[in-house]
Amino acid sequence: MKHNSFIHPSILLFKRGIDLVFSITCLLLTLPLFVVIALSIKATSPGPIFYCQSRVGKMKVGNIKHFNMIKFRTMVQDAESGTGAVWAQKNDSRLTKIGKLLRKMRLDELPQFINVIKGEMSLIGPRPERPEIAIKLEQEIPFYSERTYDVTPGITGLAQVSQGYDTCIDDVKTKLGYDFAYSLSLTKLHSWLLMDLTIIVKTLLIMALGRGQ
Repeated sequence: MKHNSFIHPSILLFKRGIDLVFSITCLLLTLPLFVVIALSIKATSPGPIFYCQSRVGKMKVGNIKHFNMIKFRTMVQDAESGTGAVWAQKNDSRLTKIGKLLRKMRLDELPQFINVIKGEMSLIGPRPERPEIAIKLEQEIPFYSERTYDVTPGITGLAQVSQGYDTCIDDVKTKLGYDFAYSLSLTKLHSWLLMDLTIIVKTLLIMALGRGQ
């Protein structure tokens, strides 16, 4: 069978295997934490426990996939009803009390293990953007959409552990370089292993130190 991807074939196999084993294991181990978080969300603010949001997935020639990304709800219900899709800001007033804690420790991302199991996301990759924001960014930043060309978006990634959340267009431009650097690492097995290990360690440090936003 002809291999049409720029990604090393061994990496495609290993990466998917790691995604499945790690995500299933983490879901089982964190089920008690899911219950605690769910009860805390319901007890502190009205609205659903989970929040599903359309995101741009892996891109192929002539085809861009979209999927519903699952998160624990961290904002008040209908937070964007009056503003539309906007980036989260530092000290965002739309965040609930429990939401601020979940964001700082990145625990709001836990349900995305379900997206990984479904093959819509990977543990590590470029962070998926909302379609309406992605369209605007593509108009302002050349080759922006290519950041997920043949690459499955991730729960965490090089751009996220290197810079954090987007707050302006300049942040996105910088992150784009990190996303392309990660894609380049997928061409060789040893560079991918080193890159993913580095990202995992930095992600765990961010969670432990509560540096999320």
